[in-house]
Amino acid sequence: MGDDAIKTVATNRKALHDYFLLDRVEAGIALAGTEIKSVRAGKVSLQDGFAAVEKGEAWLENVYVAPYEHGGRDNRESRRRRKLLLHRDEIGRLAGKVQEKGLTLVPLRMYIRGRRAKVELALARGKKAYDKREAIAERDAARQIQQALRRELRGE
Repeated sequence: MGDDAIKTVATNRKALHDYFLLDRVEAGIALAGTEIKSVRAGKVSLQDGFAAVEKGEAWLENVYVAPYEHGGRDNRESRRRRKLLLHRDEIGRLAGKVQEKGLTLVPLRMYIRGRRAKVELALARGKKAYDKREAIAERDAARQIQQALRRELRGE
């Protein structure tokens, strides 16, 4: 792998369904020695994860990192809080936006860039049930149009 090679180890596909994504930001993650080995192996789930800003620090919470098989007593708790590595002004900007009504920080994907673990966070607003139904209907309509075009091109 080169210096800028990116290997995605986990994605949060459910976030695209549950939230309107407004802004994205990349953050480093402070991991313990055995955790990075599990991350490199792709044994991560971002499903119920979120990020929070407390006392000028950003934290990644409720993200599952499987215990490393050969870690033994060095393994940490799998859903512990992990510190996010961001510049102070970036944390301040995100904290200000999270204070707005209904905004949250959601992890979209975790990846390895070079030798470092990174997480892509999105500033997001939750979708209501009718928004989700509307998005599904739009997706179905687009799929039907594509199928009709393909049938038309084949001469059916």
